[in-house]
Amino acid sequence: MKIIISNSSPIPIYEQIKNAIISQIMNDELASGESLPSIRNLASDIKISVMTIKKAYDELENEGYIIIRQGKGAFIAPKNTELAKEKAKKEIEDHIYKIIELSSKFNIEKKDILDLYEYLSGREE
Repeated sequence: MKIIISNSSPIPIYEQIKNAIISQIMNDELASGESLPSIRNLASDIKISVMTIKKAYDELENEGYIIIRQGKGAFIAPKNTELAKEKAKKEIEDHIYKIIELSSKFNIEKKDILDLYEYLSGREE
């Protein structure tokens, strides 16, 4: 498992760890049932506080990405495709809001935006 931490990032370290693990799960680099390093081992490997790793693992468990079994460790949960789809929809929604904001700011018509979408997605008729 690869986790790269950026100390200069405005994103908290626990969130960087969480996002790195989620990314690896979504890209099938970490498979369902696969064990994660123990909190202590990961903390030691990437030179981060045990509490920071615990917070990342706790959030991953709360969001359904991992299962923590007392005394046995943390494991990748079965992939929830609906959860991944909802997350993707949310990200698309955020981008659409930015498009709306920019198009309003520069008086770009909705039709021009839709035409651009059709062209870029290869659905031009």
